[in-house]
Amino acid sequence: MKTGLASDRMLGDIQMTIQIGKLGSIVLSAFVMAGTAGAADLRVATPPPPAFNWSGCYVGGFVGGARSDGDMTFTDLGNAQFRSYSGGMVAGRLENQHSWNIGSGSSVTAGGTGGCNWQPVGTAFVLGLEGEASYVKFQASAFDPLRSPTLAAATPDVLGNGKIGNWYGMITGRVGYAWDRTVFYVKVGAAFVQVEASVADACQTVATGCGNWIITTRDTTDTITTWTVGGGIEWAIYNNWSIKGEYMFIGSGHGLTTCGFAAAPGGAAVAGGQFCFNHEFPGIHTAKIGLNYRFNSAGRDY
Repeated sequence: MKTGLASDRMLGDIQMTIQIGKLGSIVLSAFVMAGTAGAADLRVATPPPPAFNWSGCYVGGFVGGARSDGDMTFTDLGNAQFRSYSGGMVAGRLENQHSWNIGSGSSVTAGGTGGCNWQPVGTAFVLGLEGEASYVKFQASAFDPLRSPTLAAATPDVLGNGKIGNWYGMITGRVGYAWDRTVFYVKVGAAFVQVEASVADACQTVATGCGNWIITTRDTTDTITTWTVGGGIEWAIYNNWSIKGEYMFIGSGHGLTTCGFAAAPGGAAVAGGQFCFNHEFPGIHTAKIGLNYRFNSAGRDY
């Protein structure tokens, strides 16, 4: 009897040992499988791509259009003896200093740009310095409408000629705010604009209403320095390439003065020295689209 009980107890112990062994194997297999899955997850996980960065230097080109902010203004300043030139040789010289306008119109623009951007890591602000040069041309002529009341006819004979161009340049600072591959920016700086002006009168026929003096001022070309301000939007279509749309206003700068001696029909110089004319030029609105290529870009490829 005792031998049977001992055998049953031994058989129960063996069965429990087997069950514990099976349970341990199951637990160990679960840990192994979990570890394998975790390792697989670690192998396929990749870090997110870095944020696009606008830092780097670039060059580019653009095309666009320009429109003057007003007319060119010519002012007859006279000389030391006569208050103005227009009107011919008139007793008492009744004409005073006066001005007339010459329309400027519009122009196409085309040019190049270059600069550098810096976007501090972790910020959305983009700082930069940029230079630009472009073709532009406004050119027009108009007669001084002032006529002496002592002349029977009223034929204008004092022709003013003005031109803005053939080029302008800019050096500007740039401050922008970036949303990944798009940046909105403002620019402010200095602009340099070529201008040219002259005045001519070759009519001496009093019978047709012309005065009987003639004059040709020296055709003077100058580069005026003025201010410019504007802004735009730029979008990086690829790591190194971007397109932009931009508006800039170029302020009106100081004018220039042209002078010349007037002559009577016989060739004698008119008294009082040279007659002078002042020329003022309007501001310029510009709009453009452009394509830039950025070197050593810190952006990212798609």
